Amino acid sequence: MQTLDAIKNCRAVREYTDAPLTRATLDRLIAAAALAPSAMNLQPWAFAAILGAERIAGLGSRAKEWLLSNFDRTSLESSLRKLIEPAEYRLFHGAPALVLVLAKSPDEQAAEDCCLAAHNLMLAARDEGFGTCWIGLSRPWFNLTSVKHDLGLPEQLQAVAPIILGVPRAWPATHGRKPAEVYWIG
Repeated sequence: MQTLDAIKNCRAVREYTDAPLTRATLDRLIAAAALAPSAMNLQPWAFAAILGAERIAGLGSRAKEWLLSNFDRTSLESSLRKLIEPAEYRLFHGAPALVLVLAKSPDEQAAEDCCLAAHNLMLAARDEGFGTCWIGLSRPWFNLTSVKHDLGLPEQLQAVAPIILGVPRAWPATHGRKPAEVYWIG
């Protein structure tokens, strides 16, 4: 797949088959993420990779429970609470893999650079035929000290981009795009 094709066809996938992903696959995608540009080439990212739909579903249940009890303590849009309230809502949508893009520094620029790495990962996944979805709702939970401890992550890392991955049941249709708002100067 060509780069522009991957960009045009990248979609948020929320339905996955039971096909597992391998460590080798995640290693390739993380290597692509790490090729992202960063300010002063600091490369302020780290990655946590989790495999297994059951394990990820368990994390999703814990995160959902925490969110429902602590939603007012997050900076998330309050209307999102209604999205996750139904008992059948699964935060990680049955995905067989999850990659956390983590900032190694509290600097705002580090988080921005991690976003670039996350996008590289998502485009590389699309290029290989895998679907992804950035689950921003889970970020506050992954940033809890207790959760980092449970996962064996250093406390100073900040979760920036929790991204689920897998083989899509179907590729979602495009929602279309508005024309870019461009201001030509000079």
